[in-house]
Amino acid sequence: MKIKSLFQNITIKQADVFTILVIFLFTMVFVGLLVEEMYKEYERALEQSYIAKNITLSDSDILEQNQKKLKSLLIKTVLAIVTLSFIIFAIFLGLNTLFNKLLQRDTHTFLDFFKKAVDKEETINSNTIFFQDFKIMVGYANEMVRKINEQKNILHEMNLSLEERVKKKTADLLRINENLQKEKEFSQDLLKAQKEFLRYTVHETNTPLSVMLTSIELYVMKHPKDRQLSKIEAAVKNIFSIYDDLSYLVKKDQVEYKKTVINFNNFLNSRIDFFREVAELSLIHFNYMPPNEDLHVHFNETKLQRVIDNTLTNAIKYTLPNQVVYVKLVKVGTHAEFSVSSRSKIIQDTQKVFEAYYREEKKIDGFGLGLRLVKSICEEENVEVKLTSNDSLTTFSYKFKVMGD
Repeated sequence: MKIKSLFQNITIKQADVFTILVIFLFTMVFVGLLVEEMYKEYERALEQSYIAKNITLSDSDILEQNQKKLKSLLIKTVLAIVTLSFIIFAIFLGLNTLFNKLLQRDTHTFLDFFKKAVDKEETINSNTIFFQDFKIMVGYANEMVRKINEQKNILHEMNLSLEERVKKKTADLLRINENLQKEKEFSQDLLKAQKEFLRYTVHETNTPLSVMLTSIELYVMKHPKDRQLSKIEAAVKNIFSIYDDLSYLVKKDQVEYKKTVINFNNFLNSRIDFFREVAELSLIHFNYMPPNEDLHVHFNETKLQRVIDNTLTNAIKYTLPNQVVYVKLVKVGTHAEFSVSSRSKIIQDTQKVFEAYYREEKKIDGFGLGLRLVKSICEEENVEVKLTSNDSLTTFSYKFKVMGD
């Protein structure tokens, strides 16, 4: 593992030195083996020449002379081989050094290229590269730089275009925001003017309506009531009911509606009497079923009147002609349940009927605000509201908490 780790981190220059040392070592080993083999060959050749010439070992002078000649020839041969080996090694070393220099130059060219390519858009000149393989790599590298530059230019143009679009969009949004702000201010001013107008209208309407009702009552005290006068009285009472709704809507955010103890039976009876003539002119009759005992609730009188009046007027509007509106007040546990039932067209959506401006009968006059007002009051005061509608009866029922339980 250590050897593998060492070679993984080796440079080209280090690899080159290591290669030269290995080649030199093998050259020396080769020369040594070759000299040793040649020496053995010379000895065998010498022995064979002695045998062929019938020279015995006793001829020491001749043997010594031959050995000297052999050594001299062997030394010359070894020197020639070593010299030739060094010459060959030197030639190889020179060629290796030359090619390694060229390889290092090409490699450094690529290293410098990749180092500068981070910041500069420079390409490699293929004429400065020696090896053909690297020249092919130069083509790929330059193509890569070209494509990267194209992408950078495209991105730059896109960024400039995007900046322009963002600036334009921002300017448009600012302009739209200014217009919206102006429209908001205008709407607020319009709403304020509308509230002021309603407040003024409500305030100014109260007096003539009161005068009209008082005048009718005084007239009836001296003269018998005819149908035309009854119509006028019913119309005034309808206007009075609308007036009370508007008065509550205008004042509900500015006025604190304090709660008092209310005799529910007496209060409900008075409101039925108020609308009885209105109902009779529409060919509708009230059938009131009072409780067996007086039921008292801790409630605001104005809010309770809005719930009762809108429920009764809604029944008068939608009950079929010549039918009876059944009004019932009964104690159910700790609650007083007030309900109004009559025959009318089936209410298709019992949830939407409490939404503002919603009316299933488009032909009947009104703005669809009465039941929405009733619903909001009941939600504020935790009054349970229930609506059922079928072929027989449509019933609105409300459960109020009874005092003392």
